[in-house]
Amino acid sequence: MAEEIALEITEETDTAIVAFKSPSMSDVDGLANASDEIKQFIDKKQPRRLLFDFEGVKFFSSQVLGLLLDIRARLLKHNGKVVISAINPQLHRVFKITNLDKVFEFFPDRESAIKTKSTD
Repeated sequence: MAEEIALEITEETDTAIVAFKSPSMSDVDGLANASDEIKQFIDKKQPRRLLFDFEGVKFFSSQVLGLLLDIRARLLKHNGKVVISAINPQLHRVFKITNLDKVFEFFPDRESAIKTKSTD
């Protein structure tokens, strides 16, 4: 049985926000369901900027990296951008090890990510 990956999708100014509400994100089916929900939102709203808020997340599987890259590719088709906020230092190390810290822009918290507009 799939473990639900709780998330909340909201919009603020010109940014769509995906806030993960589960401290652990490793269930394959749960992540697939979360991915489908995010993709449906993107197809419907076509946001220019999507913020993944990881506040409270303590663990995720490598499948989350795939989800982020997939969403990034989907948004790039429409000149969109993915940014990440409030990721804990241990999880941020995963991005550094995989060189994905050069692919995504990181912010210490949701508020600073929303305030900072894309410099591209």
